[in-house]
Amino acid sequence: MGLFFRKKQEIHSYDKGSQQPVIRASICTGEKVAGFRDIRTGKITEVMLIRTPADLERFRQLYGIGEDEIRTEY
Repeated sequence: MGLFFRKKQEIHSYDKGSQQPVIRASICTGEKVAGFRDIRTGKITEVMLIRTPADLERFRQLYGIGEDEIRTEY
């Protein structure tokens, strides 16, 4: 019976042609935010706060991003 009420694994998408996954990290506080940078304008759209390595892994799973695809910006 638990099969019917299980939460589905959602995979979100982003435009790989015009957006790039990034992590913006604060030098002062150490806060990290995952999001996507628009390649043309440079504007970052924040998606989620990264507190633990598990949060980063969840972000990668949600959007199907590999380890070497994410840049960290300070």
